This record gives sequence, structure tokens and C-alpha cells, in this order.
Amino acid sequence: MSPSELKVALDTVWVMLTAALVFFMNAGFGLLESGLCRSKNAVMIMSKNFMVFAISTLAYWAVGFALMFADGGWIGMAGGFFLHGADNSPLTGDAYRGIFGALSWTGVPLEAKFFFQLVFCGTAATIVSGAVNERTKYSAFLVFSAVLTGIIYPIIGHWIWGGGFLAKAGMLDFAGSTVVHSVGGWAALAGVLVIGPRLGRYAPDGSANPVPGHHMGYVFLGGLILWLGWFGFNPGSTMAAAPAEIARIALATNLAGASGAVVATLYAWVRIGKPDFTFSVNGTLAGLVAITAPCSCVNMSSAVVIGAVAGVLVIEGVMLFDRLKIDDPVGATSVHLINGIWGTIAVGLFGMKDVGGLTRNGLFWGGGLTQLSAQLEGVAAVGVVAFGSSYVCWSFLKVTMGVRVSADDERDGLDIAEIGMEAYPAPPQEE
Repeated sequence: MSPSELKVALDTVWVMLTAALVFFMNAGFGLLESGLCRSKNAVMIMSKNFMVFAISTLAYWAVGFALMFADGGWIGMAGGFFLHGADNSPLTGDAYRGIFGALSWTGVPLEAKFFFQLVFCGTAATIVSGAVNERTKYSAFLVFSAVLTGIIYPIIGHWIWGGGFLAKAGMLDFAGSTVVHSVGGWAALAGVLVIGPRLGRYAPDGSANPVPGHHMGYVFLGGLILWLGWFGFNPGSTMAAAPAEIARIALATNLAGASGAVVATLYAWVRIGKPDFTFSVNGTLAGLVAITAPCSCVNMSSAVVIGAVAGVLVIEGVMLFDRLKIDDPVGATSVHLINGIWGTIAVGLFGMKDVGGLTRNGLFWGGGLTQLSAQLEGVAAVGVVAFGSSYVCWSFLKVTMGVRVSADDERDGLDIAEIGMEAYPAPPQEE
């Protein structure tokens, strides 16, 4: 085996291993979200998190990957549907010109490129499931997931990762604070606004009535699985077995997550009088979301600061949404939307060209406003399109197939009404 062939082999193993870690995050989302909901809706949320990856796989294979990575302007226009189309490989030179130019920088096989990008796409759809839980029709969520992963997510992803106008403007989103987390967060926010809050969530005076989750053990395990999965999410985005780079990105990722956990716990202790465990977990996730964009281009001290700010933002985000009567049972919009935006902006503040991934420094390192302006342009463009298109889709589903279960079904629980089984069935009575 030649040195170049050995490199491709090692890179491919690395990409597939990290993709498997990201895939396993579906288990983390399922446990976390089911633990944060009531027991009568536990099967529903687990079923959505299981099925959403299957739907994402088919939609992204058939349409999404081509729209995202095939050559083109605003969207991929060169073909590539059903993964048909010539790959670009740096090993074969200019004589072998494929249609996926935006991924030509990595020499792993096309199928490996697709699978790694697929698990990111599935993650964006999974973010939506928890936010709209406990009152949304199963069928409506599945249809929306197909639209999100087949059309909305890929088109926006093309702008940043597919060589589109935001990439050309200099925006950096290394592993997806915007492409994955903000897009999923905007889609979730649109769904929550169209569907409305759960019955009894807000009192007539506007105050929020607490709806405790049913299983903190699930929240604990789900949070740890997601933390583990981020070591595939961020270091895997190198799409190459580059020892120094993946080790540095993994450490920055972990520092931001740990900082988010500690700061959120302490801040909750001061803000609400108790070190709420759910805020500890969501603080960790907020730090991980925030470091996802800048993990390749910041030093370790900056990673700690980015995670610390995220730990505060996630708590204030939850409280803000409650004041606005925007009902998100798991805090997905605060974790993924608010901190996806924060992480994207952080590139323009803390980014360093000497670390990697940038051609200029961020504001805090003497680079001026150039990189920050590119990041803000990306935040604004993605926000308008992701939220607007998701809102239109949810509204269309509302007037056609309906998006909300009946009041009686909501009171009884969606496990029985929508799925036909219970997570914790009562033992049979002896005759």
C-alpha cells in the first residue's frame, strides 16, 4: 500500500468512526428528551427520535446531499441525486473532475463523505422533536422532518459548506453551530409558534406552570451520550486523521462543554436558588453547541470563555421564552438556536488565523470587524430562510393534515393516542 493509499485508508476509518459517534447521539437525544417530558409521552418522543434518522437517511440520499454539495450557485445544480455522480478526489488530480467540488478537499470515498454529512443532517431534524413534544401529531412531525432534511437543511448548508455565497463571503462554521444547530433551532421555534403551548403550561396571568420531566436518570445518561458524541461531531469534521488537529479540537470541545456545565450550575444556583440539574445538562450542551463553529480556530482559554457565556445564555434563554409563552419542553431552542448563534458570532470575536481555519483574526485579536461581519451576515441570512421556510411548512401542514392532537389526546398522553402503547404499562391484575 502506497503512502497516499494508507492516508486514505486511515482518513476513511477516522471519518466512519466519528460518524458512528454522531449517529449514536440519536440515543442521547431520545433519552434526554424523553426524560424531560412526562411519562405519558415517553414512547412518542423515543419513536420520533428513532424514526427521524431513518427518514433523514432516505431524504438526504435521494435529494438533500445533491442540493447541498453538488456544484452550483444558490443550490447544488450539477446532479448527484440518489448519490449518482462522479466524486472529486485530490488523489486523481484535475483530470478527474466530479460534481462535488465543495468536498474535493478530503480524499475519503464519496460514500464516507455522504455518511458523515448524513448524521449531521439527522441531528438537525432531531433538535426539532423535543421542542414540539407532548402536543404534536406524529404524522405531521415525520412529514416536516422529510422536508427539513431533504430541502431546507441542504439548501442552507450549500451556502456555507457547499461553496455558496456565505462561504465566499468568508463565513466559517467549522462543524455546524449554524448549519446544524441554528437551522434545527429555527425550525423548532417555527414549529412551537405554529403549534402553540401545551395545555395548562401558562396560567391566565401569563406565569409559567412547571411541567417536571419524569426521569432524571434518562436526562443524565442522555446528556453524557451527547457529550461523548461531540467528540465525533467536532474532531470528525476534519475528515482526516490529522493527530494534532483532532486532539486540539477535542480538547477545545471538552473545555467549552465543561465550562458551560459549571457556569450554568452556578448561575442557576444564584438565579433561581437551586443548582437545577436540568440546567447543568443543558449548560453542557449549550457550551458544546457554541464551540462547534469556532473549535478549529480558537485557543483553549477562548474555548472556556465561549462555554461560560453559553452557560448563562441557555438559562436566560429558557426564562425569556417562558416570558414570551413560547413552550419548549426540553429547552432545545435555548440550547441550539441561541447558542448556535452565539458560537457563530464567537468565530468573529475569538478566531485566530494562526490556530487554523481562518485567513484573518477575529475582533479580540486585532482583526477588526471583517470576520465578525461575515459571521453576522451568515446568522441573519440563515435565520430568515430557516425560520421563514420552516414556518411556511408548519403552517401548510396545519391547514392540510393538522399538526396538533386533540385536547383529550393531549391530556391522556400521546403514547396511547398516537403510538398505541405505554412506556410503563401497569402490571396485569390477578383475577
